[in-house]
Amino acid sequence: MSEAQTETSQTTPPPAPVQDKSIVTLSESAAKQITRLVEMEGDPSMKLRIEVIGGGCSGFSYKYSLDNESREGDLNFESHGVEFITDDVSLEMIGGSMLDYVEDLMGASFQMTNPQAASSCGCGTSFGV
Repeated sequence: MSEAQTETSQTTPPPAPVQDKSIVTLSESAAKQITRLVEMEGDPSMKLRIEVIGGGCSGFSYKYSLDNESREGDLNFESHGVEFITDDVSLEMIGGSMLDYVEDLMGASFQMTNPQAASSCGCGTSFGV
């Protein structure tokens, strides 16, 4: 094998790991934005709540809110030092997902990368499974 072939075979990335459908993660950008939002609220006990609700052009929509109350079925997660909440029913549809915060010419928004979504709308706020 030539030296060039050896270098190429050594730089080939390993296959991506299978997403763990029992967790949800945040990008660093999302964690920073959540921290800013909690600081603006002035209540350090607040956490981001991620929910899946019926509706939207593809069947289900993501709902994000700040909350400091626990509900039955809540699951607590931590990513990049930020705690957030989802419920067990929502986790069934967003497990393995990553929440990102994106700023571009169209504006700024949270965007979910959901490996379980079979379809999504053009604006990215609703999905189907």
